[in-house]
Amino acid sequence: MAEIRVENAVKTFGKVVAVDHVNLTVHDQEFVVLLGPSGCGKTTLLRAIAGLGLVDSGRIMIGDRDVTYLPPKDRNISMVFQSYAIFPHMRVYDNIAFGLKMRRMPKEEIRQRVQAAAELLHIENFLDRYPSQMSGGQRQRVAVARAIAVHAEVLLMDEPLSNLDALLRLEMRAELKRLLAEIKATTIYVTHDQIEALSMGDRIAVMRDGKILQFDSPTKVYDMPADRFVAGFIGTPPMNFLEGQVRRENGEVRVYIGDYALKPIPEMTETLSRYDGKLIVAGIRAENMEALSQPAEDALKVTVLVVEPLGSQNLLTIRIGSDIIKVATHPDFRAVPDQPIWIRFPSDKIRWIDRDSGKALVPDFDKLIS
Repeated sequence: MAEIRVENAVKTFGKVVAVDHVNLTVHDQEFVVLLGPSGCGKTTLLRAIAGLGLVDSGRIMIGDRDVTYLPPKDRNISMVFQSYAIFPHMRVYDNIAFGLKMRRMPKEEIRQRVQAAAELLHIENFLDRYPSQMSGGQRQRVAVARAIAVHAEVLLMDEPLSNLDALLRLEMRAELKRLLAEIKATTIYVTHDQIEALSMGDRIAVMRDGKILQFDSPTKVYDMPADRFVAGFIGTPPMNFLEGQVRRENGEVRVYIGDYALKPIPEMTETLSRYDGKLIVAGIRAENMEALSQPAEDALKVTVLVVEPLGSQNLLTIRIGSDIIKVATHPDFRAVPDQPIWIRFPSDKIRWIDRDSGKALVPDFDKLIS
């Protein structure tokens, strides 16, 4: 078992709290992504798990061992760095074999493990080359091969694809996901790239200011964000936000954006009724709105500001009152700047957010209003 448990971990640098009472459990053989903007504490947390920077307080467990103050070599981990950190004066074979030689393993076992790791990463034909004779993507494969060759319980990866170009990064994402499913290592992967996080992780921990704001499956983090920051950080484009006033009239709850009324799903009625007369934020993703070229029932008339053809879709920038939002449409949808169109907001796709706290509101299933 290589379950990782971080319990109430704190790490400070002077007056800056980089990791703020973090609790995190990564199950055996699970692939967890730490996601967040620069400076949110994700790399500091990863280095604490690796033993490269000790926490000020709290505890770190790997399996049933308390490794909080153990040096990295005693934690049975491997790490892949953003800068590759492979030795330029060594051939690829010796780079991959380095950790095995440090463990004083038999030469034949080293040869077998290096060959197996190289084949997994499709670099078996480059073992006699020096890193300078390889592309960036190939050097990254060497770094990953070196990490998996030691058969560590835990694999830690710190933005390993950030130095690659977009096309190569796309290819390596798929390769890494395949590889990690095959070797079944417990993996923590740090990135600021939300596409990497959504496409690769079993679960995503979204961090900000040293705290984990949400820890859930990629689908839940995308569809049901815990707060406004997560909603605005995840997604390209990010979630749209519209401010409206809650009104309860004749037993029904509506949220008015100007004269236009948004109708919540029944499960949200009781929760939203507590905001009667107050302002609230409605969040909805660009692809979840319906764009129409003609007036229709329950549709809001808006004006198109910008049209961005993206091949698989058109991305429209529109104005609703003082708010500017994005709407994704089918590529065949015809729109030009200054043209009026009509927008529908499916009730089940709207996420309601407290205007003051920024926290997402959850349905009150025990108090449904019929």
